[in-house]
Amino acid sequence: MARAENKETAGPTAQMVAKLARKFRARKGWTQEELGDQIGFSAAAVSAMETLAQPASDDMLVELERVLGDGLDIFEDARVPVRLEKYPVQFQDYALLEQTAVVLRLYAMLVIHGLFQTEEYARALIGGGYPPLPEQRVEELVEARLARKALFDRVPVAHIEIVVEESVLRRVIGGPETMRGQLLYLAECSRRRNVTLQVLPMDTGASGEYAGARGELNLVETTTHDHLVYLEVQDESVLLSDPPKVSTYAQRYAKIRAQALDPRASLGLIEELAGE
Repeated sequence: MARAENKETAGPTAQMVAKLARKFRARKGWTQEELGDQIGFSAAAVSAMETLAQPASDDMLVELERVLGDGLDIFEDARVPVRLEKYPVQFQDYALLEQTAVVLRLYAMLVIHGLFQTEEYARALIGGGYPPLPEQRVEELVEARLARKALFDRVPVAHIEIVVEESVLRRVIGGPETMRGQLLYLAECSRRRNVTLQVLPMDTGASGEYAGARGELNLVETTTHDHLVYLEVQDESVLLSDPPKVSTYAQRYAKIRAQALDPRASLGLIEELAGE
């Protein structure tokens, strides 16, 4: 069910899409039901979009462009900003940086990094969080999270390095089958030529050294070759650009990576945990 509170919180792009869709539909003399028939959505879905109870999905924007766009690319150009507006506020700036990054260096110590999550894993994780979210918001966030995967096939290609704690691979989210699918997908991602995946073993620290103790990291190299660090904890975030601070985090990441298994051994462990 669409959420009434979205009408108060809808972003400017969602508002523009709703206004233009309503005007273009009226110009054609169509009812909401007739527009829905044209784009493959229910009249209720069209109404929710036009009244801002539920922002347009990416699929709806594609169809609106086809049926109402008249070659102007209005709805096509709205796809990225509408998607960004669906993310939590604290994540929106980083989401845009992530999609345009030249290099990403990631460290995940709690759950699978969002960029590498399957649909089932993401839905279980988002839906099982606290405070509980309405089902429609869960689906909205899942859709937005999955859209981030476009980065994997972007041209020019992005180089992605990720270190995952072994405990993350052993923490079952969504049940055994969901977790097995997630592990197999992670293994598939690790075979991409632009992805380097390493696992930080559970016994790291037994010798007295453990560089990952201070939390997760996201290091970004932008298209202009600026280096940034994004940190997020408990729904709060910070984006750092100060060179001395960024350098410290980059050195820490290098140490974390050095303490991890090599990519071949990491893939073997993931496949073992998946039962392959």
